Amino acid sequence: MGETESKPVQPAASTYDPREKLCFTRGALFSDVMTGIERHGKDEFEKPWRNFNWNQKSELKKHLEEFSLSNPDVQHIKILVAGPIGTGKSSFINSVNNVFQGRITADAPVNSSSGDGRSFTTTLKGHYISRGKIPLVFVDIMGLEPDTMAGSQPEDIIKAVFGHVKDGYKFDESKPLSHKDQHYTDDPSLSDQAFCLVYAIPANTVNMTDDKLIDKLKIIRHRISEKRIPQVIVMTKVDEACPLVKEDLKKMYYSKKIKEKMQVCHDKLGVPMCNIFPVKNYHDEIDTDDDVDVLILKALDQIVRLADDRLFNSSDTV
Repeated sequence: MGETESKPVQPAASTYDPREKLCFTRGALFSDVMTGIERHGKDEFEKPWRNFNWNQKSELKKHLEEFSLSNPDVQHIKILVAGPIGTGKSSFINSVNNVFQGRITADAPVNSSSGDGRSFTTTLKGHYISRGKIPLVFVDIMGLEPDTMAGSQPEDIIKAVFGHVKDGYKFDESKPLSHKDQHYTDDPSLSDQAFCLVYAIPANTVNMTDDKLIDKLKIIRHRISEKRIPQVIVMTKVDEACPLVKEDLKKMYYSKKIKEKMQVCHDKLGVPMCNIFPVKNYHDEIDTDDDVDVLILKALDQIVRLADDRLFNSSDTV
């Protein structure tokens, strides 16, 4: 038998199709998009958990600019702003002024660096809004600290709410203000008293707030609640607490994380959820923003209404 002639093996036809790469790329992109949706889906509710009109800036601003207090003997109602150091108390006051001035202001000095971790505000000082055109004055005080002999004393904050502390008082961390001090007012008028206490609480660290600090806040809350002084929480640094909100401020009331942080504020201090307002203070911006403004205005509107309600019922003064 003759040998069978061997035939050269032909290389297999290439099965590579350039379209496969395109399909793979599209698939990867689709997968990434779906992962993003899933990730956001875990962070946000399908519907907002608090109804909020993002187009009410002009209406709120006009209402506050035309607001008149219920007692004609009081030209400006006092609002005291308290909270731990570094929470954005002074920044909130400046942010309120920014809304009405339409530009970035700095009436309340803010510590722009990490510093030594101590309060930058050391003296009791009132800050008039929109150069006194709005009938309220924010009183900025020294920040609270966990240690007993550090930061502002709860007793000083209570006395400031009740109108016993004069503007310009320099806080003494070692002891509260004495009735013998020249900055003490024995018989405060309605204009001396604060009719709402605002707590500035940072959303990004509220879960880690020291129990000793919470105890100080509870002492203040209990004492002023006896006189029915309304209390509001302005929850700051929301953009640092929730990436969803940092990306889009209008996701605020879709955010699960923001709602959880507000619940923590409620649980720790007992302030009703309806009196807790998440806001973003102006920090590194050089221009104002409508979305930032409307959140601040809504919080301010509630603060003013509550304060004026208490002023109206001030026959049993604090």
